[in-house]
Amino acid sequence: MAYSEDTVWRNRDSFFRGREAVKEFLAQKWAQEKDYKLRKHLWAYSGKRISVRFEYEFRDGEKWFRAHGIELWEFDRKGYMRWRDMSAADVEIEESTKRL
Repeated sequence: MAYSEDTVWRNRDSFFRGREAVKEFLAQKWAQEKDYKLRKHLWAYSGKRISVRFEYEFRDGEKWFRAHGIELWEFDRKGYMRWRDMSAADVEIEESTKRL
């Protein structure tokens, strides 16, 4: 896993700490968001920090969504992510308008 033992995350309106909390969060997220496709674009980097902007598409039941957002990452000396802050907005889309 790419996250430090004491990693700190904000994902939208959720805040949590620790590698195990990240694993639990991602398992729940991917169980709900089916047919997930993601595209990330490097926005900036400096030293141990990186920012990316992204879009991803997923299906929740029969409805399709596209999310747009940004992520800010900070890494420890070993290269593990020790901090992540994510903001995003979801838009319901028609399956015929998927881009990814």
